[in-house]
Amino acid sequence: MRGTAPVANAVGLLAGYALDRLLGDPRRWHPVAGFGQAAGALERRLYRPDRTAGAAFTALAVGGPVLLGVAATAASRHRPVIRAVLVAAGTWTVLGGRTLRHEATVMGRTLRDGDLPAARRRLGHLCGRDPSTLGESELARATVESVAENTSDAVVAPLVWGAVAGLPGLLGYRAANTLDAMVGHRSARYARFGTPAARLDDLLNLVPSRLTGLLTVAVAPVANGDRERAWRVWRRDRNDHPSPNAGQCEAAMAGALDVRLGGRNVYFGRSEVRPFLGDGPRPEARHLKRAARISGAVGLAALGLAAAYPLTVGRLASAVGRRGLTAVVGRRQSTVAAGRRGPVAPIGRGSLPTVVAGQGSGR
Repeated sequence: MRGTAPVANAVGLLAGYALDRLLGDPRRWHPVAGFGQAAGALERRLYRPDRTAGAAFTALAVGGPVLLGVAATAASRHRPVIRAVLVAAGTWTVLGGRTLRHEATVMGRTLRDGDLPAARRRLGHLCGRDPSTLGESELARATVESVAENTSDAVVAPLVWGAVAGLPGLLGYRAANTLDAMVGHRSARYARFGTPAARLDDLLNLVPSRLTGLLTVAVAPVANGDRERAWRVWRRDRNDHPSPNAGQCEAAMAGALDVRLGGRNVYFGRSEVRPFLGDGPRPEARHLKRAARISGAVGLAALGLAAAYPLTVGRLASAVGRRGLTAVVGRRQSTVAAGRRGPVAPIGRGSLPTVVAGQGSGR
């Protein structure tokens, strides 16, 4: 049965991605929305303006889905078909690639039609910026930046954690990322309480965000981008962003589209000025379809890596871990057995003669 678990995980990831590609997010009764409501109720009970309370909230809110995933994984240990179905359902639940590309496409069409009021209303589907004073260029920039960052958050990172940790990884990552969106932003209420959730999300996205940047560079030609330029901009600008992860994705996207991202972002009640990423002009409506195309290509590339991982690196790591555990258990059993035999009595003068190296038994 050990050999079937990696296959079941890989099949589940492929099937879940296909469901997201075909159907997108469910319009009603979305499990992530249900989790958000439960987390909101838990926050109201635990909230205090300090990091200890925030850490307890984060541990409980993320630990619940992880334990649920562990229990489901254990229950399907000898049932690979059920395991594959559970992983597929979990993958579909946590992915958001189709919705992300759809929003970028709709925003591009709305901007091309010159309907700024509709475009401003639409921006809330992608990010939390105040759109009331934004023109076409700033709306397009916000969309490109959101597509770049959420390609990691909503596609690549769930696939990475699903490949590495199966169903618990899928559910745990989505829970942490949802908490970051709820309480991880800078505000008077969440300045300290939201720090643990924000740091956990940063940690879980360290590898996926960098993988997203590299894959964006690799697939740049699918949107008439230049790999060499994308690589140069990514290496130069990726660490200029205040986020340890968002800059990895946005810098690569800026280079792939040959646009300049960054600048002043206005949120409800506050504003931030971020360094520029890239060398080209400001984004326009025509860039949004290309950004969506790059996002889709990055998702497919990440899916290939994620599906291959359980069958290659994951299987090798499991084998090495089992051998190491077997060796440790064997040594421990040998030590226990030796202890049960008791100490070896010293050889006295009346015992058998001792053989000295280089000499015979007698003199």
